[in-house]
Amino acid sequence: MEQPVPIAERLTRARLDRAEGYRLLDVLQDEAAQTATLPGLDEVAPGFADWIVTALFGGTYLRGELSLRDRQLVNLAALATLGAVDPQLSGQATTALRVGLSPQQVIEIFVHLAPYIGVPRALAGLRVALAALRAGDSNPNPGADG
Repeated sequence: MEQPVPIAERLTRARLDRAEGYRLLDVLQDEAAQTATLPGLDEVAPGFADWIVTALFGGTYLRGELSLRDRQLVNLAALATLGAVDPQLSGQATTALRVGLSPQQVIEIFVHLAPYIGVPRALAGLRVALAALRAGDSNPNPGADG
């Protein structure tokens, strides 16, 4: 009688690349954003920040099916839907510019989301995103072409 193949040998191995995760983090977030979040998190929960960078940026983000731009669209939609995640939504709005979205496209994401997540959630997300965009160099103007 043959021995069953252990489950670990039947599953596709996940790619987790810590070094690549930190390289990608540098592409997506500037040093100020990283410094504002990661060291403080590590003080509270040692190793958690490194796990996030390794698993998320060195794992999930390395899957080839979605571009970085596509991932930002999903991130903004998910965070707006969740609500009460203003710091993360603000950071993702800034990151969206780094991966090629224009300020007007970021704004349009929230307009598009309104019928799906509700006008109050979409407006709350838009308020956070606009503040982040205005704080940066993007100079968003909802009445101008972006």
